[in-house]
Amino acid sequence: MDVELVDPPSDSISSMSFSSQADYLAVASWDNNVRIYEVGLNGQSRGKALYAHQAPVLSDGAKIFSGGTDSAGRMFDVNTGQSQQVAQHDAPIKCVRWVDTPQGGILATGSWDKTLKYWDLRTPNPVASVQLQDRCYSMDVAYPLLVVGTAERHIQIFNLANPTTPYKTMPSPLSWQTRVVTCSPAADAFAIGSIEGRVAVHYLEEKDSTYVLTFLGVPVQLSQLVFRKSFSFRCHRRDLSPTQKSQSLVFAINDISYHPIHGTLSTCGSDGVMNIWDLDARTRLKVFEQAPGPITSTCFNRTGTVFAYAVSYEWSKGHTGMTPGHPNKVMFHVCTDDEVKKKPPKPR
Repeated sequence: MDVELVDPPSDSISSMSFSSQADYLAVASWDNNVRIYEVGLNGQSRGKALYAHQAPVLSDGAKIFSGGTDSAGRMFDVNTGQSQQVAQHDAPIKCVRWVDTPQGGILATGSWDKTLKYWDLRTPNPVASVQLQDRCYSMDVAYPLLVVGTAERHIQIFNLANPTTPYKTMPSPLSWQTRVVTCSPAADAFAIGSIEGRVAVHYLEEKDSTYVLTFLGVPVQLSQLVFRKSFSFRCHRRDLSPTQKSQSLVFAINDISYHPIHGTLSTCGSDGVMNIWDLDARTRLKVFEQAPGPITSTCFNRTGTVFAYAVSYEWSKGHTGMTPGHPNKVMFHVCTDDEVKKKPPKPR
């Protein structure tokens, strides 16, 4: 039985993120606030703190960073209870990510002003700014990999050893608007979800002409690798009727989360359905019962034992779709190995 979050936000939930260092969950909402909860191993929760933006909050990061439609990025210190502005753009900030680098941490922010900015929190101005090909719709980091998905289906890949120049720029392999990009924990791949109910998994391995593979400047022995081919698959679709299987209702992919230990993949959609996939076996490990509304955001805790998902209106039908009584909650699912662990390879 999944456990419901105590005292959820009062408006649609736009983003969630577990801390990588503690049992905290940050939840961003269209009510202009970011809430921090302490979450136990069995999904029990209690409110820890709250801080506000001047407009709806679109994204939050693993170390309690947030960006909103007020074009500001903010940092909240759980210990002191203090919030301060640490970033600024010329348009709403869609995504924020904290980047742990060998030289120290930096904050990356992606905005609808078509820029990616890097911030050293000790200085008021960005240490670097990168012009994107269009408005930032989604962004994720798994050092040294940073991937940005923009409007017009552009995908820009960055090696954070050289963070101001794209390592590669490519069109999305999916035909419709990008909704989410998520990096794998091993930083060797990323997944893309679109509004057409389709997911693409793109691997970044490049075979060198000699005996090693070089990925983002790091040599790896070929004997240690299993070469994998990028692919895409359809999901979050529903047949119109048992007799009309050639016609389907198609739902947007709202979020994608990699399991931090096993590397399996979760997808959620506007159909209120969540799946967990074994990408190597190309099979679905788990399908959850349909939720009473769209799933807007998902995330695993740092150990991969708790899976959080938000049931909330995703504004796909505009203001008229926000009807009274629409569900607005966060749920916790305690994971078992058969749900999230890859299947052993079949003997040949």
